[in-house]
Amino acid sequence: MKIYLINTGKTNINFLKEGISLYEKRINRYVPFEIYDIPESKRKKGLSPDNIKETEGKSIIKFIERSDYSILLDKNGKDFDSSEFPDYIQRLMNQGLSAIYFFTGGDRGFSGEVYTKASGMMSLSKMTFTHQMARLIFVEQLYRALTILKGEPYHH
Repeated sequence: MKIYLINTGKTNINFLKEGISLYEKRINRYVPFEIYDIPESKRKKGLSPDNIKETEGKSIIKFIERSDYSILLDKNGKDFDSSEFPDYIQRLMNQGLSAIYFFTGGDRGFSGEVYTKASGMMSLSKMTFTHQMARLIFVEQLYRALTILKGEPYHH
């Protein structure tokens, strides 16, 4: 099984890019893992937040349509603690999926069509993080989950 993280927009803060890169390399020791950044919609005068979400949503849907399972990282998604998340990942692995896609949206969120087409949603926290910080938090938690599944001591 391969895992993807699809981000709307780029990570442009160096310490976050370094942290994401570190965990990306670590995750790849356990499962094939790739990160893709899709462009944020340009903020043109007269575009409503819904127009922006729809434009970004078209790029996201291209990935959803080729995924076995797609999970939106969204404040209204299912909450997991660090011991429940590995169980969730294991259940998905046991389904024989070839790929799982996780998505971070733009600063306006996801379009209605993206919500409709996604397989599920998960929340990283009840707290609010910048989208760039959420990416680092997600990859660290994914790495933590994989070490727990392998019975390795990282999570202690």
